[in-house]
Amino acid sequence: MHIWVDADACPKVVKEILFRAAERTHTPLTLVANQSIPTPRSPLITSLRVAAGFDVADNEIVKRVSEGDLVITADIPLAAEVIAKKASALNPRGEFYSESNIRERLNMRDFMDTLRASGMDTGGPPALNQTDRRNFANQLDQFLTRNKQ
Repeated sequence: MHIWVDADACPKVVKEILFRAAERTHTPLTLVANQSIPTPRSPLITSLRVAAGFDVADNEIVKRVSEGDLVITADIPLAAEVIAKKASALNPRGEFYSESNIRERLNMRDFMDTLRASGMDTGGPPALNQTDRRNFANQLDQFLTRNKQ
């Protein structure tokens, strides 16, 4: 199993949780971004810099992900592609995307895009709070415990 991180927009606190979890469970982790991402010195943790451009990092993750891997992303279309490859997708708020909820999430995303395109201000997601961080850490820990046996 490998953990892939859509790192361009991943909050720093989530990356720190991931770094500790990768070390604790001896799980390889790769941050994929179109900029340099600082990583701790570890043979388990790497950073992959891709060219700038729309969905370049997402496409690289989809190309490299394998069944059983975990992808950390808030990008719903990326999560859908990951699920189609029989991997798991977890967002930084600790919510897993699944075959049963991804279609609904894609539809809501498309609806919100339509509203924004019509000029409506839909606002953005709320800031990541302590509960979100705790949920993320707990879901990650449970996933790694289940899948590292």
